[in-house]
Amino acid sequence: MLTIKPETVCHVIFRDRQLQSGVPVEHDDDETWEPDRHVVEDAELDLDLEMIAPDNDAAPDPTADELAAFITELPIDHQCELIALAWLGRGDSGKEDWDDLLELARERRTGRTDEYLLGMPLLSDYLVDALGQFDISCEDFENEHA
Repeated sequence: MLTIKPETVCHVIFRDRQLQSGVPVEHDDDETWEPDRHVVEDAELDLDLEMIAPDNDAAPDPTADELAAFITELPIDHQCELIALAWLGRGDSGKEDWDDLLELARERRTGRTDEYLLGMPLLSDYLVDALGQFDISCEDFENEHA
């Protein structure tokens, strides 16, 4: 069962697609998007996901910065759910193994979830596929933010 709001995952998908397409984030002064907050007792997880080194030669990308900040501001348990969703969508396991995937994400999580997730070239596709396994669609979210 997911505790992260589908809208939060859809926001990551939407922004990742913008990042992959090269379309910059446009901020509306009236629009504020806050991640859903949920405190976790075990916030200091000592974990080690293999990290993909950022390209330090690339020019700063406001879309990447916004998305990285958004992911970083999420509660630890929601960051772990994003990791597990990416793995689920990538086909590492099936929905029936969700609890195991989530536990593995908690065990292997590092302090740089944003770098790990944004280092996945197909992140948005993985998340869409994973949400589909929970019968969740981002269609309404995308229509509102397009």
